[in-house]
Amino acid sequence: MDSDTVWQHIDAERSWLADLLEALPSTGWEHPSLCDHWTVRDVAAHLALAQTRVRDLLWPAVRAGLRYDRLVRDTALRSPLTHEEIVAALRSFVGSRRRVAFITDLEPLIDILVHNQDISLPLGIDHPMPPAAAAAAADRVLSTPRPLRRWAPPHDGRLVATDLDWAYGTGRDVLAPMQAHLLTLTGRQATPAGSTTLRGAG
Repeated sequence: MDSDTVWQHIDAERSWLADLLEALPSTGWEHPSLCDHWTVRDVAAHLALAQTRVRDLLWPAVRAGLRYDRLVRDTALRSPLTHEEIVAALRSFVGSRRRVAFITDLEPLIDILVHNQDISLPLGIDHPMPPAAAAAAADRVLSTPRPLRRWAPPHDGRLVATDLDWAYGTGRDVLAPMQAHLLTLTGRQATPAGSTTLRGAG
């Protein structure tokens, strides 16, 4: 997927989330998300940090002991932004290609696609991912080396998308929409009841 298309998807997802959050009552902001111990507000605050300058992350990184997971958690939970400021920040990102240093265009795509589900699924809101965007994000997750890639891909089957030509792994075929496979590859697990849970946050 070319860069222009990637950013079109990011812009569309950010716009959708800003509209959702703007209409959400305060109780919705405090609803648990799929991220362990994170509310909807915490996930939204994390996404509002997508264009933070490196110099503004230096002290939080030191405070987090230079541990990436803790840095992500602390900056979200400690964010002073109000609900209105979070919505405004997300809207201000639309049309901009600025991103945190040292990452590709695909990391913001992964972030917004997956975290939109972390917010929408617990709220009972159906927001399908564009399959091609989900496939590009999944390929980036799989190409990211450890320890930067925080979740190991499943080893007990071949993930096969039912909504486009995409597959990964060996063994028995696990058929699902591309969205479901991206959620699996980022630590979200489908339960027998059809809901989704997450091992850890971020």
